[in-house]
Amino acid sequence: MAEFLLMRHAKSDHPPGLIDRDRPLSRRGERSAIAVGRAIQSFNAAPDLILTSPARRAHDTATLTRDSGGFSCPIVTVEDFYGTGVGTVLDALASHTAPGRVLAVGHEPTWSETVATIIGGGAIHMVTAAVACMESHVPATPGSGWLRWMLHPRLLTDTT
Repeated sequence: MAEFLLMRHAKSDHPPGLIDRDRPLSRRGERSAIAVGRAIQSFNAAPDLILTSPARRAHDTATLTRDSGGFSCPIVTVEDFYGTGVGTVLDALASHTAPGRVLAVGHEPTWSETVATIIGGGAIHMVTAAVACMESHVPATPGSGWLRWMLHPRLLTDTT
């Protein structure tokens, strides 16, 4: 059994002239990523490894979450997490389970679809900075796991 945390990148900004991959986090996104990192630590769910999309907003989310949670784990950029599908995410999780608990940071709609696939169906909607914790057989396949908890960042931050 393995534990996977899938986190959608935090709220991003849309400055003019930047390509999608280079969009930074908004102030709200920064606050959410910090709050979620602290919450993950308080749940005793610190990751042993963080995988992230190469998009700036995802990588910044991963870094802020790790640093605010006090996690000492490495962050590995997975180029295929940008513009990908569920199969690619499942393959990446399967190849990185040896360290223990893995946190993967990426994008919609793939992250909601991946959670739904691992737990065997259902309607999942990952808002920005949401994190879902699942326990699954390895490799994670459709229906091989269950949702342990899911955290909406607005539970931890103000609404502004």
